[in-house]
Amino acid sequence: MRIVGIEGTAWAASAALFDSETGEVFIESDPYEPDSGGIHPREAAEHMGGAIPDVVSTVLDRAAETSEGDGGGIDAVAFSRGPGLGPCLRIVGTAARALSQTLDVPLVGVNHMVAHLEIGRHGSGFDSPVCLNASGANAHLLGYHNGRYRVLGETMDTGVGNAIDKFTRHVGWSHPGGPKVEEAARDGEYHDLPYVVKGMDFSFSGIMSAAKQAHDDGVPVEDVCRGLQETVFAMLTEVAERALSLTGTDELVLGGGVGQNERLREMLAEMCEQRGAEFYAPEPRFLRDNAGMIAVLGARMLDAGDTVSIPDSAVDPNFRPDQVPVTWRDGEESVARDPAAAGEAGRAADSATTPDEVRGAEATVTFEGDSVVKRRVPKTYRHPELDERLRTERTRAEARLTSLARRAGVPTPVVRDVDPAEGTIVFQYVGESDLAGGLTAERCRTVGEHLAAVHGAGFVHGDPTTRNVRVDGDRVYLLDFGLGYHTGHVEDRAMDLHVFEQSVEGTADEPEPLLRAFEAGYAAAARDGADRPASDDEDALARLRQVEGRGRYQ
Repeated sequence: MRIVGIEGTAWAASAALFDSETGEVFIESDPYEPDSGGIHPREAAEHMGGAIPDVVSTVLDRAAETSEGDGGGIDAVAFSRGPGLGPCLRIVGTAARALSQTLDVPLVGVNHMVAHLEIGRHGSGFDSPVCLNASGANAHLLGYHNGRYRVLGETMDTGVGNAIDKFTRHVGWSHPGGPKVEEAARDGEYHDLPYVVKGMDFSFSGIMSAAKQAHDDGVPVEDVCRGLQETVFAMLTEVAERALSLTGTDELVLGGGVGQNERLREMLAEMCEQRGAEFYAPEPRFLRDNAGMIAVLGARMLDAGDTVSIPDSAVDPNFRPDQVPVTWRDGEESVARDPAAAGEAGRAADSATTPDEVRGAEATVTFEGDSVVKRRVPKTYRHPELDERLRTERTRAEARLTSLARRAGVPTPVVRDVDPAEGTIVFQYVGESDLAGGLTAERCRTVGEHLAAVHGAGFVHGDPTTRNVRVDGDRVYLLDFGLGYHTGHVEDRAMDLHVFEQSVEGTADEPEPLLRAFEAGYAAAARDGADRPASDDEDALARLRQVEGRGRYQ
């Protein structure tokens, strides 16, 4: 099978030929390189209009040279249908339709971000990995579950590459900014910047503002670049580890152009090695935007009969990866193959040496009688100053907020001892299992009631995933308040709700009834006597709808 792929979502006008028999991928690309600043959509489209015919022609010549029959032996044309810049996508779509009709072969519409994941899966041979996509316009975590790729976590404002470019434009550097930041950071000293992780979601806007301000205040640009890299990439590595812990998988692949950064790859590899997971990063030509990944996924889709007719082949600039029916993986297991098993993955992983120890994303937990000892282990992938700060702050927050939640009437473990300097807390042992292994509508409703009580007490949980809720029959406990903080802002409350719902969607076969019960429980808590008006809950639920639409693919 030989597939021509055409890519043009933003800056890279690219065409490729994939031969499934030999595994060879031939790629021809002509990138758009603006004179200054970032990508200008009109200029990018003008470039695409002139470059696409040339790169496609080169690939067709290659097909003819390597084919024994007429027409280059091409079986289908695959193209990037989205997400991306509308004007660029329309040029690519037009070219793909014309070529498909000229060659009289099927047309395959490919989601650009799913292609980033699938090229990593193709190269690694992994079964069902979590994928961290780190590209210019996007940043998210994907995991396969129940026939679709689920968004486990994503940026709440801007893509990681665009965020870095905003800083480099501010200091007067040309596009692309990522390689320049990487080069400057090698000569810099670490400069502390805000670190914003909310469950498996994250935000870059505050970091960029702080980096710009630090530069304007006279901090050497090399130091700001070092701090920028250490902070942003540590955030991405942390949420990737959290996704591995939530799903119970031990495979991680990297996708996206920012994945070419040596420091990011180093952090991810070190994290995976420490938790006994496998890590794979494709070669650089498959990380940046390229038609090779479009052609490879196009071949899998064609083999599954997943083609598109000309009338139905409109591009979609907001094409989310979780909208794609993953037809080429029918019958395969999900990334979280068994939610109950996923909840005990850490225990099983360490059972050969420490059977009474469970390893989560951030800490190890040992069981001593009726007590649980939680130790936030040092993360060597993080800069030592950053790691020490986070471990100390989160240990203090967890001990304090766990006790405050208990005073507010929420079942939590009793805090028996705490040592912030060592990152250690001793808790009462509670619950029989994680909520991930026993999701029911009634339990989700109770979680909603508990979060409403926490919010009424003036703080947020910060990471209320199904792994951070313990259950024992009808009793539902909240734990792991390490990412929590005091706030009365409706946005922060809505993010708490979003984090929980995202974890349910990523692990449950039928999430809708669970989410309805959760939101009903949250809204009802005020009516049942919480010390704040019902409108506070309603405002948080209304803001939740805005948060859900804020991802980079909506």
